[in-house]
Amino acid sequence: MLNNLKTIDKNALYELLSSRFSKEEKKLSDIPNPALLQDATKSAKRIADAIRNKQKITLVGDYDVDGVSSTAIMVDFFRKIPYPLEAIIPNRFTDGYGVSPNVLKRIEADLVITVDNGIGAMAAAEVCKEKGIELIITDHHTPSDILPDCYAIVDPKLESCGYPFKEICGAQVAWLLLGLVKKELALKINMKQFLDILAIAIIADIMPLININRTLVKEGLKVLMSSSRPSSIIIRDFLNKSVISSEDIAFSIAPRINSAGRLEDASIALDFYTATSINTAYNQFELLGQLNDLRKETEAACTKEALLMADANADIIVVAKENWHEGVVGIVAARLVDKFGKPAIVLSIKDGLAKGSARSIGEVSIYKLIKSCEHLLTKFGGHKMAAGLGICEENIEVFTQEINLEASLLDPKDFEPKEALTGMLHTQDLDLKLLNLLEQFEPYGEANLRPRFLVKDAEVVSIKLMGKDKSHSRIEIRQNPHEIKTLELIAFRTVYEMPASRKITCSYTVAKNEFNKKVSAQLLVNKIY
Repeated sequence: MLNNLKTIDKNALYELLSSRFSKEEKKLSDIPNPALLQDATKSAKRIADAIRNKQKITLVGDYDVDGVSSTAIMVDFFRKIPYPLEAIIPNRFTDGYGVSPNVLKRIEADLVITVDNGIGAMAAAEVCKEKGIELIITDHHTPSDILPDCYAIVDPKLESCGYPFKEICGAQVAWLLLGLVKKELALKINMKQFLDILAIAIIADIMPLININRTLVKEGLKVLMSSSRPSSIIIRDFLNKSVISSEDIAFSIAPRINSAGRLEDASIALDFYTATSINTAYNQFELLGQLNDLRKETEAACTKEALLMADANADIIVVAKENWHEGVVGIVAARLVDKFGKPAIVLSIKDGLAKGSARSIGEVSIYKLIKSCEHLLTKFGGHKMAAGLGICEENIEVFTQEINLEASLLDPKDFEPKEALTGMLHTQDLDLKLLNLLEQFEPYGEANLRPRFLVKDAEVVSIKLMGKDKSHSRIEIRQNPHEIKTLELIAFRTVYEMPASRKITCSYTVAKNEFNKKVSAQLLVNKIY
């Protein structure tokens, strides 16, 4: 593939990126009517009735970025009514995932609403019935054949749901539902003010950045730049950029918000989002930063062990170990996917039970593969590219065999990663004009990947290690022997040593670097071949 890659200029790149978007870009006014979501109007009426009748409403969220963002939007909306809302985000370690009988033990309410979870909460639905609680589930995960018996289920992935765009995250489902609640109660609340949080959720949950998702992220990043929300002010100050990109959120903000639920308790992230003063938001953000540093250390140690245990010849890599930190197994699975180019499942074992996370690649639906082994599992859920599961330790070996047998029936092309290389660029084309061209097609993310370019057999002039722990590399290269100008490649989380050949072949992306009010094109290494 590397040998067939051609050199392209800016005009060819513009044509290529333009071809990704065949139709006119959607506006916020083009977002389909939330009433098209099955049970959404019914749910909005029930929530409005609960508010009118002063009933106790409890919200149950989830501990990832999408779940915390969904909860934060709901909390903020209810504050603006104003109406008291009890918001609970289960603790990963003591409560488990989502609305569960365990969580319901401490809830006394007339109405329970879930966000970003609940589509598999059969047992919780039964407990609600016994306790006389009406349960509204809002979720975006793929439902199984049996649905919870509850008051209403709002989930675009229901086969019977007529919402025209299915690939939306949990925070979007919650936001759309609140739009209908606003209408029911004739409230004067501007739903656009929540787009800063919504954009973070869409990016962090790796939703395809096409159709309405693209519009919501674009508009949401604008709101983030101007919002008076204390958490948004802190994010702006931290990033210190004239324009915030989807990648800034994906790499610098989402991991921090995620770290609370992964390592301690997601309430830390919720308190950051919903802080009413800059001082509180700052303190919570500092806490999130500390947790994120700890997450990096924990994840690095776990990844090191998982890489040694992985069977590189398997179609689906499955690794399991006693007492791996269950908060980082999802990230470790993603690292294994990067390393081996195959779907990966990482399991943490404790007291004979394993909990784990799966990540996929290409067109392989990890959800379908795991579902085919459902008889071996204690629980599972998720979507095409990512899933969570529980399994008894004694079944791990059989599960590994069965899921690999199932995967062997798939088309090998399904395993090919989507991130195809765009081409090679001339040294003189790596300039501010290229940055401006690339900016026109933002936001980049799932289904609109930032172009990746190839540098082939370039001369390595020098290598410097950077960062507190010298774990990043700055590689100075010369693309062609006759050129005077050199280029600088930045390889994060890589200690790169001078190769014997003094040559490098790698893929990279071009990003905007702002330092001391000076803007330049920064080349970020994606993969060294």
